[in-house]
Amino acid sequence: MARVAITGATGLLGGNLAAELVAAGHQVVATKRGSSQHAHLDDLPIEWRTAGLDSIADLTRAFDGVAAVFHCAAAVSVKREITAEMEATNVTGTEHVIAAAIAAKVPRLVHTSSVVGIGLATTSAPCDETATWNFDAEAGLADAYAITKHRAEELVTAAARDRIDAVIVNPAFMFGPRDARPSSGKLIVDLARRRVPGWTDGYNNFVDVRDVARGMIKAWERGKRGERYILGGHDLTYREVMQRIAKVAGVRPPRFRIPTPLARVVGWWGDRVEARGGEPVVNSTQIRYAYTDKFRFTHAKATREFDYRPGPLEPAIADALAWFRAHHLL
Repeated sequence: MARVAITGATGLLGGNLAAELVAAGHQVVATKRGSSQHAHLDDLPIEWRTAGLDSIADLTRAFDGVAAVFHCAAAVSVKREITAEMEATNVTGTEHVIAAAIAAKVPRLVHTSSVVGIGLATTSAPCDETATWNFDAEAGLADAYAITKHRAEELVTAAARDRIDAVIVNPAFMFGPRDARPSSGKLIVDLARRRVPGWTDGYNNFVDVRDVARGMIKAWERGKRGERYILGGHDLTYREVMQRIAKVAGVRPPRFRIPTPLARVVGWWGDRVEARGGEPVVNSTQIRYAYTDKFRFTHAKATREFDYRPGPLEPAIADALAWFRAHHLL
């Protein structure tokens, strides 16, 4: 078995990837910043090495002797405008990971992008990996996260041509345990606490984070250099996914559709919060996502090339709920 490195192991995907790698018999090295909290991963035999994305030298030392680097670290925000932190983490940080992996002579880099690096559906068919990134062409959907993840993916694609053996994975909206913030699991927590006032008409693609982690391992082992792979699950409306969460949580699902004009007012207020330097809960871009039917994706390529087969969402929801309760987050 191999010795591998993970950036961003304290996050939802990175933590579950570490668990899956350990379960498969691999040794895991994980980078962390000096201030990173990782007690929620203490059950895993991870070797922690201090290396921020701002230091190529530190990353190179952390990557020494590994067979692969899984780059999961990212700055996530709903902000519309790119902040210095998002640029430094998602774009410059990816440049530094590439440079460090090359310097350390790492055989393969697995870069974690996102489905926001793919594109939006322009027909009734879901997007696949051949889609052209078009968030900037769709009114108000190109936010800071989508733009910086797209730029980072372009850097990896360019490097894979002649500098490093790299493969790209594009996860969808993930649910599961080890969500310490919580991040995407906040929807589960809020629904379980009956804090979601209603549903919207939009679509998203939802998947068990552990399926994504196992898909990343398969991409490392069998993915083609320079290629990208959507690691998604189920295209569902927000109403449908809320009903599934509520059923597993044993609570009543939201009963009412949120009127679009009301949602737009909330989004407008979030824009004002951001303009004043704050972190909005939602903004106008998030409201547009909540009502669009263009956020749909197929993982057929990953299934075809390395037998990626995501399971149902209910186990991910149930295990997320159990983890939140065990860690006093619910």
